[in-house]
Amino acid sequence: MLTITNGFTYIAFLMLLAGGLLALEKYMKWKIFNIVPPLVWIYIFNMFFCTIGLYNSDECSAAYSALKNNILYAMIFVMLLRCDFRKLGKLGPRMICIFMGCAITLGIGFFALFPLFANALGGADKTWGATAALYASWVGGSANMAAMEDALPVDSGAYSCALALDTACYSLWIALLLFAVKYAQKWNKACKADTSKLDAVAAAANEEVAKETNVKPNAADWIFLIGLTLVVSAVSQYIGVQMNGFFKGVGLSFFDKGTCTTVFVTILGLICAMTPLGKLPAVTELSSVYLYAVVSLIASTATLIDLLSAPMWVVYGLGILLVHVVLMFILSKIFHWDLCMDSTASVACIGGSASAPIIATAYDGSFAGIGVLMGVLGAAIGNFMGLGMGALLKLFV
Repeated sequence: MLTITNGFTYIAFLMLLAGGLLALEKYMKWKIFNIVPPLVWIYIFNMFFCTIGLYNSDECSAAYSALKNNILYAMIFVMLLRCDFRKLGKLGPRMICIFMGCAITLGIGFFALFPLFANALGGADKTWGATAALYASWVGGSANMAAMEDALPVDSGAYSCALALDTACYSLWIALLLFAVKYAQKWNKACKADTSKLDAVAAAANEEVAKETNVKPNAADWIFLIGLTLVVSAVSQYIGVQMNGFFKGVGLSFFDKGTCTTVFVTILGLICAMTPLGKLPAVTELSSVYLYAVVSLIASTATLIDLLSAPMWVVYGLGILLVHVVLMFILSKIFHWDLCMDSTASVACIGGSASAPIIATAYDGSFAGIGVLMGVLGAAIGNFMGLGMGALLKLFV
């Protein structure tokens, strides 16, 4: 059996695999990546290699332990530097309410259906953490899901099944919402939708997004940002240990070291986003590098055998989406929300800032900025929502 017995070789192989798949998407433009994105292929290939024992050595385990959390907290911090709440104010209260409506109705679906599906998913005690991590992803994105992997007790097998659900339901949901564009007038008529201020919001959002795309990072930006994020990771983990000791002393055992560190680094990132640090170039690019590294590391500890229960996870996901649609229609009837913004907010939750503009521009090309900012809002609150869902789902254990 072929096994990697050198920690550096293990890390080098993980990064080469991730980079190779991303290069194939960029340069070969294979259509398969439109259906299943590179992030998922990274997970699948690493699970395969884990299954055949390629990473089954003490050296690989030591490298994993040394790097995973250190990179994870650096990723959370740099990801949140994009989330300046002053920029999000460009969305206006109505758009923020629509987004929060989507996040909350998805949460209701997660919580209400979990006790019905828990046994089929693998048992509540084994799956509640991965389910909460998935909810964090369905509020903010893949980076939030990765953040929950350490903040909560997430089983690696359940995590891989949750990722399978995420991929299947996301692809289906994008297709359905694009199909629904032709029925927007019927939805809007039924809900008596108010779209009078939509153009003004779109203009403000596009102007804000345009400011971020004009600055190109250089080597100094990269070096400073890497050093800053790694130091923040180290300091945050130290403070997380101190916070954990305090919470244990007052009887709040739920706040373990991982949870405390995640909360601290999340708050720190949101605060720093409103300082000049939030304007640093390379923030988006570095957060993507860290994300692919963290996902590769996590996937290298899971096996394909864990995916045997994935079909029931997908059924669970479809049930959540059904609850989400019904509740959003009710809210739209009450508050007169239109289908364009409902759909954009929904995909901003489930797919993040990269996916939301796809739906927004299907209605009007000028709405892209709204989708981006909604996705940024999700990234900002996703960790908190995931931790909250974890606390609720743990009640079923």
